[in-house]
Amino acid sequence: MRFFIEIFENLKMAFSALMTHKMRAFLTTLGIIIGVLTIISISSVISGLNKVFTKEISGLGSDVIYIQKFPWFAGMDWFKYRNRKDINEQQAQEVKKNATLAKAVAYEVGSYRTVKYGNITLNSIRIIGTTADYQETSNTYAEYGRFLIEADVTHRSSVCVLGSTVVEKLFKGATDPLGQQVKIGGEYFRVIGILEKKGDLFGHSQDEVAIIPYGCFRKLFGFRRSVTIEVKVADPTLLEDAKEELRGIMRRVRRLKPQEEDDFAINQMDMLNDLYKKLTTTLYIVAVGIGAISLLVGGIGIMNIMLVSVTERTREIGIRKAIGARHFDILTQFLVEALTICLMGGLIGMIIGFGIGKLIDMFTPLPATISLWSIVLGLLFTTTVGIFFGLYPAAKAAKLNPIESLRYE
Repeated sequence: MRFFIEIFENLKMAFSALMTHKMRAFLTTLGIIIGVLTIISISSVISGLNKVFTKEISGLGSDVIYIQKFPWFAGMDWFKYRNRKDINEQQAQEVKKNATLAKAVAYEVGSYRTVKYGNITLNSIRIIGTTADYQETSNTYAEYGRFLIEADVTHRSSVCVLGSTVVEKLFKGATDPLGQQVKIGGEYFRVIGILEKKGDLFGHSQDEVAIIPYGCFRKLFGFRRSVTIEVKVADPTLLEDAKEELRGIMRRVRRLKPQEEDDFAINQMDMLNDLYKKLTTTLYIVAVGIGAISLLVGGIGIMNIMLVSVTERTREIGIRKAIGARHFDILTQFLVEALTICLMGGLIGMIIGFGIGKLIDMFTPLPATISLWSIVLGLLFTTTVGIFFGLYPAAKAAKLNPIESLRYE
């Protein structure tokens, strides 16, 4: 109980000392404020991005494997991969027939074209030519009407399934879209379904899309496109086994010799997760680095001002020691004062950081959420700085000789 009373008394003395020199105290805490503000602001933006990214990726499915001509992150090797042979429909059919670990296999091609209804024309709408299994491999289902079925694909039926944004812009709620004829690439297609709304992915709308049978797409837009094969794995725990099985099938159907490297890419969502984690880790390191430098500067300022305070209050220290204050009492007094300065700066920095995060969330496309770990990190940093840079001045004050201190002018 006595310990807490002493702490309370030390806090009162610390606040009294700070109020005596308000401007000096503010300037001393400025480095702490900037450091904590930087950490809180950047971490709140990254936390918001993490939630959005996780939500968007989970919607695509982590149990889906994409067999494509190019790897997702080809970089400067793109020139090397462009000479690969295209993946074709026959190879996709072989994968579908022989993949024992697959729950569903779809293949697709895509292009950006105009879609017309009456006198309304929409430009740069993504047109996907695919098969019936695409709804399962891409987690894309019809909210109204139906999706493509095998008969549509086999008979190259002139039917389409439209994204919700395309429907809103073409029909404007005035007409029931189902059964209407829309013009895609110079041909008329009957609308048989409207897709569930999926929102944006990495800043691009997933609802500005029109899906037609694979054969119709080839007929309208030609055959000189590489096919993407999408494979949904029956058991997510066997994902690596499924990748090896698919690699074996593709090497066989593309007639690769044992010593030849793969001339196709096997992509999956984990690759995006890994890249994202690397990027955010770098941002975290930069944020912590900038914050640490600011806190270091602030800590040096605190040590300097505490040394000045010890000099200014030498006589006070002598009086306290003369009436019975112990070495530990003086040490605690000045250490609590240093911690108080740091924690006040940290608190102000956190409040401003939260405010900036909220403003970013409200007025910019970047999401921002306050995470508990950023608060803990801010408090940990400020406490560490307060103890580290306050310990030397506190120890110096505690070691002062009471007789010499009383004589100090």
